[in-house]
Amino acid sequence: MPSPQLYLASRSPRRAQLLDQLGIEFEILPADVEEIRSPDETPVQFAERLALDKARAGLQAVPAERPCPVLGADTIVVAGDSVMGKPANREQAIEMLMMLSGRHHEVITAVALASEHEAVVSQSSRVTFRTLTVQECEAYWDSGEPIDKAGSYAIQGLAAMFVTRLEGSYSGVMGLPLYETAELLRQFDITIL
Repeated sequence: MPSPQLYLASRSPRRAQLLDQLGIEFEILPADVEEIRSPDETPVQFAERLALDKARAGLQAVPAERPCPVLGADTIVVAGDSVMGKPANREQAIEMLMMLSGRHHEVITAVALASEHEAVVSQSSRVTFRTLTVQECEAYWDSGEPIDKAGSYAIQGLAAMFVTRLEGSYSGVMGLPLYETAELLRQFDITIL
């Protein structure tokens, strides 16, 4: 079996779909890392560390006979002083959505590549939500969509109807900023076009 150009250290179907858009030959090599923020980390440092931790963990699982770089990514949502990852349960998801209601928030996605050397880059977008009701948040949770999403929403799904404004990268809010990813791949001599 020929080697891929890249391994993706993620189970996210969104990231796989976005990487597919670039026409990259890749294989999924999930890497689980503990996602706990250190008290001294800024949101960007936290996202970048997690992306790099995932890439490094994936690198440990790369078959020796099929070496190539590993891409790790992490997305967080920042509203005021709150840094949001994936919700642990329904209650937390509804709380997150209500915190995002009627205001703007920042979505930070970091992308890292690891092989003989490492590189990491992050992208930040500003998203504004219309005012939501608790009933809408409950119904949205019941759709199943927010279960494994940072900030409890997927911009590419039903939550698109909550968004009144997006400044930045749509693919970054989805979980893999394509411009930054393509630039990172170029640094590792992975050609796209």
